[in-house]
Amino acid sequence: MKYELLKTEGRAKRARVTTVHGVIETPVFMNVGTVAAIKGAVSTRDLRGIGTQVMLCNTYHLHVRTGDETIRRLGGLHRFTNWDRPILTDSGGFQVFSLADMRRIREEGVTFHSHIDGHVIFMGPEESMQIQSNLGSTIAMAFDECPSSVAERSYIEQSVARTTRWLARCKTEMARLNALPDTVNPHQLLFGINQGGIYEDIRIRQADEIAAMDLDGYAVGGLAVGETAEQMYHILDVTVPHLPQNKPTYLMGVGTPANILEGVERGIDFFDCVYPSRNGRHGHVYTRFGKLNLFNAKYTEDMRPIEEGCQCPACRDYSRAYIHHLLKAKEMLGMRLCVLHNLYFYNHLMEGIRESLDAGCFGEYKKAMLESMSSGAEEETK
Repeated sequence: MKYELLKTEGRAKRARVTTVHGVIETPVFMNVGTVAAIKGAVSTRDLRGIGTQVMLCNTYHLHVRTGDETIRRLGGLHRFTNWDRPILTDSGGFQVFSLADMRRIREEGVTFHSHIDGHVIFMGPEESMQIQSNLGSTIAMAFDECPSSVAERSYIEQSVARTTRWLARCKTEMARLNALPDTVNPHQLLFGINQGGIYEDIRIRQADEIAAMDLDGYAVGGLAVGETAEQMYHILDVTVPHLPQNKPTYLMGVGTPANILEGVERGIDFFDCVYPSRNGRHGHVYTRFGKLNLFNAKYTEDMRPIEEGCQCPACRDYSRAYIHHLLKAKEMLGMRLCVLHNLYFYNHLMEGIRESLDAGCFGEYKKAMLESMSSGAEEETK
């Protein structure tokens, strides 16, 4: 991997990451394809057409179905999905948090009960690295525990210490796997994860510890899981300066367009979130004037596109009225068009951010976008 820091504006970074699967221009939003597909009938050809740079897939879900060994035999995720650009796989660590009633944590790793059929699964740092090596992703995430951001301090201290020990094991195992003669991707990268809830001293201490490990990149995890936006921004303010500026920084699972703008200002390169696809499947679409709910009856005869001037597949060819009709009729095309629009909006928000950083005017761009998005939906301003 080559990380080139092209420009800075305050703490905001404009960078270029060169990987074995192509170049990533940052700041970047990674489109979430949990089970190796974007929910909403979006193909990899669609993703190329709307400017997607990175697809994110889920280690745990692909392990339980279809199986990482099967995907390995089929040539890895890139060949399996017909996606020739970078892929990041998360580690399964978030499922330690989200499947709290179905797992048991100990030093060796975590015992899960599959959410599909209840069978017992064990995953530790080595197992997570082995699964991700089988998948052959561009970037593998270290196995961690994502405690609730509002958990008790004593619990978070123990959890973070274990996560740091797990990270050392992940690094050792990743080096072993990359050296094997038959590995799918011998250039697989490893990102470590900072945890610590909303306790800034724990966050800072662990950031210093993992920064010393000289990893390929660093993520800030365990946010947007119960704390306020102000608490999240404060944690970024105090933590990100303790992560290497010459490596990619990734804010996991965040978030709204406003969250992204605030994250960029605090030095974040990579973002991911299910919001654009999840909201799109429910008829909620993003515009530069706010979010619209296309299920609303007021769109029944509205022949405008979702957003004037947008060049996404939905806005180029279809009206709000038609998409409203499709959603009400429960036709899959309506959901698909909303998801495509939202992913295009996010990808091109990032393009605008990169252009403003190139031009040295990110502060003005951020202010204008936040004011526009909070001004109310487009039809309310006319």
